Amino acid sequence: MPNPIRIRCFHLAVLLVPAALAAQSPPDTSFLARYRPAAGRLIAAATADTAAWLRVAELTDRFGPRPNGSASLERALDWVLDELRRDGLENVHAERAMVPHWVRGAESLELSEPWRAALPMLGLGGSVATPPGGIEAPVLVVSDSADLFTHADQARGRIVLFDAPYRGYGVTVRYRWMGAIWASRAGAVAALLRSVSPFEMRQPHTGVTHYDASARAIPFAAVSIEDAMMLHRMQGRGQPVVVRLVMSARTLPDAPSRNVVAELRGAERPDEVVVISGHLDSWDVGTGAMDDAGGFVAAWQALLLMHRLGLRPRRTVRLVGWTNEESGTRGGLAYRDAHARRLGDHDVAIESDAGAFRPTGFGFTGTDSAYALVRRIGPLLAAIGADSVTRGGGGTDIEPVMERGVPGMSLDVDGPRYFWYHHGNADTVDKLDPRDVARCVAAMAVMAYVIADMPESLPHPSNAPTRR
Repeated sequence: MPNPIRIRCFHLAVLLVPAALAAQSPPDTSFLARYRPAAGRLIAAATADTAAWLRVAELTDRFGPRPNGSASLERALDWVLDELRRDGLENVHAERAMVPHWVRGAESLELSEPWRAALPMLGLGGSVATPPGGIEAPVLVVSDSADLFTHADQARGRIVLFDAPYRGYGVTVRYRWMGAIWASRAGAVAALLRSVSPFEMRQPHTGVTHYDASARAIPFAAVSIEDAMMLHRMQGRGQPVVVRLVMSARTLPDAPSRNVVAELRGAERPDEVVVISGHLDSWDVGTGAMDDAGGFVAAWQALLLMHRLGLRPRRTVRLVGWTNEESGTRGGLAYRDAHARRLGDHDVAIESDAGAFRPTGFGFTGTDSAYALVRRIGPLLAAIGADSVTRGGGGTDIEPVMERGVPGMSLDVDGPRYFWYHHGNADTVDKLDPRDVARCVAAMAVMAYVIADMPESLPHPSNAPTRR
């Protein structure tokens, strides 16, 4: 799932679309007639069985969590490469990327006053450790950053807990990204965070955090929603709240990793590329089924269906399984740099990283003329309810190429439960409905195939690299 520094307001673009484009125009019947047979075959094949869900289950059951720098991630990448070759896909290979390597180690949080209890917690990715004996200190609970600034004189020598209610991921995640800096500037010795989630059952959520030179790095961990609220109530009654935080986290030297790549080469314009993708790394809790093994497998199976059905489009469809989405986007940056001279030949980059829940359509970021072309494809997905094509789409891994002018798309899903499980121990394959995963495959397959086969290339912004 996107790390905070990479969050962009893709959906803000919808506010800028001229009314004439925003209005629904009549479907292009000749276009639909041309592509309806292939779309029907792809949808039928994708939804005929549970092969995609079974592949997500095998990947996550075999290798478990796949944090960056870990042996489990590299074993998973080896397995995926072997399976891609066994599937008969073309140009299967890996592309090197160096990734951050943070290791959680042993950790714990104990309530010392007003009574003793172990509290569920998860250190935040990139956090520094506590001293070996931990840090025991009174807690200052604040509701938001303004509350901390108001009570900054009370924070010195304390552990600051941000009990910030969930107001949407893009809004609330800034506490995870900036919380340690804010607390340290106020003199806190450590910081805690109410997990960035709308719902949970005492299962905290991790995610990357951030330090900068303006403040001493202090340990930072997430607690459950329930416990954050409880400690806040205690403070409100005037009860003393003291906790002991122990963290042995380490940041090791960057480690070698890889993006995995496979293709279906284009029949007429093989040097022009449509990327379909998801990321293979995960946090070190749960098994990363929802974030993002399901998204990657949906893209993988989409390419495989084109291959098995003999649907070879004009352009190349390239599958990319990204590394290091969760803590640095090094996979996306490495791809951008390795393919810098050919980015002008990328028609579009598509990413699925919102959980393989029931698909509703796609978001698109690009020129108005490109959007008009892509929107014609939507009606081909009406049978599975994924026919919406709206302004505003992208993803953390494809953002580096989007910044160079490549149009970007994201698979949109009906996923209000996504942040219930995101970055937590409950991110396991049972949260995904096999029928929904199959529909995600169908949506990715139809969208990628049709864009890759259309006579027209998608127009790029005027400042984008030119096509070769």
